[in-house]
Amino acid sequence: MSDNFDKSNINEAEKSKSNDSEQSLEDAAEGSDEALQKKIKSGSPSTQRVQRPHSSPPRFVTVDELLETAKGVTNMVLAHEIVVNGDFRIKPVELPENSLEKRVKEIVHKAFWDCLSVQLSEDPPTYDHAIKLVGEIKETLLSFLLPGHTRLRNQITEVLDLDLIKQEAENGALDISKLAEFIIGIMGTLCAPARDEEVRKLKDIKEIVSLFRAIFSVLDLMKVDMANFAVSSIRPHLMQQSVDYERKKFQELLEKQPNSLDFVTQWLEEAADDLMKYKKALPGGGGAAGSGDGPVPNPVAVQNYAYLKLLKWDHLQRPFPETVLMDQSRFQELQLQLEQLTVLGAVLLVTFSMAASGISSQANFAEKLKMIVKILLTDMHLPSFHLKDALTMVGEKVCLEVNSCLSLCGFTPFTTDKETVLKGQIQAVASPDDPIRRIMDARILTFLETYLASGHQKSLPAVPGGLGPVQKELEEVAVKFVRLVNYNKMVFSPYYDAILSKILVRA
Repeated sequence: MSDNFDKSNINEAEKSKSNDSEQSLEDAAEGSDEALQKKIKSGSPSTQRVQRPHSSPPRFVTVDELLETAKGVTNMVLAHEIVVNGDFRIKPVELPENSLEKRVKEIVHKAFWDCLSVQLSEDPPTYDHAIKLVGEIKETLLSFLLPGHTRLRNQITEVLDLDLIKQEAENGALDISKLAEFIIGIMGTLCAPARDEEVRKLKDIKEIVSLFRAIFSVLDLMKVDMANFAVSSIRPHLMQQSVDYERKKFQELLEKQPNSLDFVTQWLEEAADDLMKYKKALPGGGGAAGSGDGPVPNPVAVQNYAYLKLLKWDHLQRPFPETVLMDQSRFQELQLQLEQLTVLGAVLLVTFSMAASGISSQANFAEKLKMIVKILLTDMHLPSFHLKDALTMVGEKVCLEVNSCLSLCGFTPFTTDKETVLKGQIQAVASPDDPIRRIMDARILTFLETYLASGHQKSLPAVPGGLGPVQKELEEVAVKFVRLVNYNKMVFSPYYDAILSKILVRA
């Protein structure tokens, strides 16, 4: 099912949202950690909605419309990437080795530089190509200047006056080396500190053709530096503009492709159904299971719960909701990090439960043991990684480290039987159904749920018991997750509210 939302629907939904926003996800968070872990399954849809939602009737579009839509999506993705990814950087284009494009580029460039070399070797030298290069360099240097760089602008314009340079060339008075020296000096003034070494090396090049090639190579790097500086400068001011821009572009896409909210609708329906079933099953939840009576979750709770479901998504089997599609790789990365944290936390919990309290409370030992286990689980995200085999190695290493610490602290080392028990419990963590692993998983979800429900509070909630050793890593993931969710809400909450207003009425 899908609906073609117009602006009036969105405005209506925005008005109704303010009444619900003060309610927290805590209404849906009651109950044990185990219950929360059960209700957020690995992206498993409700049994009634496993099929692709029915879409609107197909609509024929022209090639121009497709190209225009593709361009809009590309621009939207770029704006989104700049705002969401704090590490976003523009990188120099590097063509693949032995590619046709790279070979053609090398051939053309070689022909150009060979031509320049021939011209400069003539008697008298011909400077046509060289003057064109100076003109390109001049334009590039001027493009680096800020409005306040009046003195530098005048200096570049005066020294690199192409008309004057042509006259000097015609009269045999052109000193190309002197021009190159001036250009290198200006580059040293304008370049980022990271390029100082490259600019300094230019001064050691005496052959004029090689020097020009090197100058253009460094100028290309400086262009990238300038673009990245511009991106970092405007990022703080780009947030609201990006929100409006993404929403506008998505609305345009929705008008061209009315079924662009089908998977979002399915995603939110499943979240609402799961929450209602969970609340009905709670003592005093009201209404027998399946009776249709009982409390209806508020839209904010459903949205927050839906985001948590993305951390248990089956990316190979299920299409990702359209409104979070640009962040699918980020959610996938967070999902993998949380899986690793769950296993790491479970191993440490089992280990410290069996070890003497005297060593488990030692911060240095706890940190050392955590780093050892993290290193052994580093490749957990790879398809070739076998968790059971890795945990066998983890068990061996953990027993070795614990016994060493026990001896140093004056405690009796583990007996062989106790080592066998500990190794067995660590190996058992490989199963997703392991009780300790399920407890850690549920507590991690509870922590994320609480933080998400706290709105825009700066302080993080208290970490549930047993998660202390991985608190730092968990908080880092939580901050990334909530930042991602909050930005997505800013852009798409009008659509979510419009969909949920219909879903929850039916409930």
